[in-house]
Amino acid sequence: MKIAVAADNGMVAQHFGHCQGFEIFNVENNEIRDRNFVQNPGHKPGFLPNFLGDLGMGVIMAGGMGGGAIDIFNQRGIDVFTGVVGAAQENVEKYLKGQLESTGSVCHEHQGNCEE
Repeated sequence: MKIAVAADNGMVAQHFGHCQGFEIFNVENNEIRDRNFVQNPGHKPGFLPNFLGDLGMGVIMAGGMGGGAIDIFNQRGIDVFTGVVGAAQENVEKYLKGQLESTGSVCHEHQGNCEE
């Protein structure tokens, strides 16, 4: 399984589309096997969810995310966790232990206004 975390300097980015890039964690047998960073290729509505889906992600984490992106991930069968804060790896570890919950934080109008 692959898990992508929208990140700025190793920390969960508060807005999915405007992050520096994505920390990609490859997980096998519920353990992190490796991690790499993919630069954000650019923010265009609908592009990033399909870009990450095509890379094989099964889970996406971010502080906040627009409703359109969430809809695309849901259509592709990719689990979305929003309202996530802190270090990227710590949140992946919480997810693997079943301890990570999504707040449902949705951003509106590309202004970073996120609400639960």
